[in-house]
Amino acid sequence: MKTYHVYILKCSDNSFYTGITGNFEQRWIQHQVGYFKDCYTFQRRPLTLMYFLEFDDVIQAIRFEKQLKGWSKAKKLALITGNFDRLQLLSECRNFTHFKYKPEKG
Repeated sequence: MKTYHVYILKCSDNSFYTGITGNFEQRWIQHQVGYFKDCYTFQRRPLTLMYFLEFDDVIQAIRFEKQLKGWSKAKKLALITGNFDRLQLLSECRNFTHFKYKPEKG
């Protein structure tokens, strides 16, 4: 069975790179040696692997990668450190038009 990997790398400029691959070992080496000169990580080496998750379903892996790419750095850090309470807090809607901020009718 084929597996897919979603990962987060920390770059030398403290930014994060989120990616997906079907062969993590090969892709990790490519990132480290700068195999693709137009890749985001090329000018930001050395890199540190911060998070890694394996999937059996490519569709789920793609969805998770896209979700992570939309997250703030704070949310990614909460995931990386396993601080799920903070992750939940950062995920809550803070918009004052959100239903939980509207007064109850009664």
